[in-house]
Amino acid sequence: MQRNLALWSLITALQFAAANARADLTLDSVVLRPMIEAEVPARQTGVLATIAVDEGAAVKAGQTLASLDDRAAKLAVAKAELEREQVLARVSNELRIEYADKALEVARAEMKRSSESNDQFARSISQSQLDVERLTVEKLELERRQAEHDIALEKFELRLKENAVETAKLGLELHAVRAPFAGVVALVRARPGEWVEPGTTVLRLVAIDKLRAEGFAPATAASGSLVGAKVKFVVANDTGAEPSSSPVDGVLRFISPEIDPVSRQVRVWAEIDNQGLLLRPGQQGRLIVPTGP
Repeated sequence: MQRNLALWSLITALQFAAANARADLTLDSVVLRPMIEAEVPARQTGVLATIAVDEGAAVKAGQTLASLDDRAAKLAVAKAELEREQVLARVSNELRIEYADKALEVARAEMKRSSESNDQFARSISQSQLDVERLTVEKLELERRQAEHDIALEKFELRLKENAVETAKLGLELHAVRAPFAGVVALVRARPGEWVEPGTTVLRLVAIDKLRAEGFAPATAASGSLVGAKVKFVVANDTGAEPSSSPVDGVLRFISPEIDPVSRQVRVWAEIDNQGLLLRPGQQGRLIVPTGP
């Protein structure tokens, strides 16, 4: 009798353990938060000229959300481009080299004629005249080399002017406040006419096509091996969702390595697909994590 009772207790314990092994881990009071959010700042100093979007507007990555008064920046770009064109015109001017070549050609020809004349008729050309002609050739050779050197320096100056143009264009671009990612404008903080500095928040942008379902799980049940598991999020009926809302698929992305010493729980979050935009940050619900095979 006692053997049968012990055997029955063992079977019951094994069945209970197997049932627990197959049971899903359900986390209550899970809150949805934006997967990506940002306080989008001004990137330049100046007066805010326009706000191009309204609160609630869906925007694309790179879209202009607001702009500062950029009239001075546009003039700076125009000035830099004119200075670049001016240096480019000097660099492209080959007349200095061509003139030096022609002058050198004439001087060499004159020195050659004088030398040939002396060969035919001794002392027909004085040595002083020959020295002057030789000096003229050397002087013109140096002037040609100097012209080449000047053009090389002007090419460096052209590169500096091209860099100045790019710098001016960047300064102009920084007058635009652009969306760092696709999302929805949750809050507009600034108003046209206000003076802003770099870092001043202009608006708040959130991406809601994917959400984070954050909650806490018992440390004994939430092992690191669960990361990557397919989960389901069920919206609580008192958070504005329809009672018949179907579970939404997601993936468990994080289990904290730290255990709260009081509650003996760990923080976890899952990535929830919200392509249909049916869920909203702030909603609560349950997260179901399968722990069995």
